[in-house]
Amino acid sequence: MMLSFEDFPPGHFGTFGPRHVTREEILAFAAEFDPQPMHLDDEAARHSMLKGLAGSGWHLCSLTMRMMFDGYIGRTASLGSPGVNELKWLSPLRPGDDLTLDVDVVEARVSRSRPDTGIVTFKCSVRNAAGQALCEITSPIIVKRREVEAAG
Repeated sequence: MMLSFEDFPPGHFGTFGPRHVTREEILAFAAEFDPQPMHLDDEAARHSMLKGLAGSGWHLCSLTMRMMFDGYIGRTASLGSPGVNELKWLSPLRPGDDLTLDVDVVEARVSRSRPDTGIVTFKCSVRNAAGQALCEITSPIIVKRREVEAAG
């Protein structure tokens, strides 16, 4: 069943994962997109503020997007997003981490300019198996409304 605007009332929406992250993934992402030493080299990483090899924050965002898609966006009548309201990197992504995504709906409102759609703002929190929060993302998506579709 395709999820519509009406399926996203404010409150906890769901928990998704786990998603295992390998050392090889971290190195491959860093080599291509964020080749800073703390993401590529164990010795350099040990001497960095991260105190050990850590994945790029952008890698964590990419993994989060994939978990969001697999968890609910892939079955949502989404029309896209106007952007990200807030992004916080809280703790490093480490090789071997098992990521869990918690998703809350912080706001759901009908669009004033396009009443056949709604804007759903999600707060997504990614944590590792120890429960440590690694990242928080607050972002809206534009979603088709079911009630308007049925009436039309």
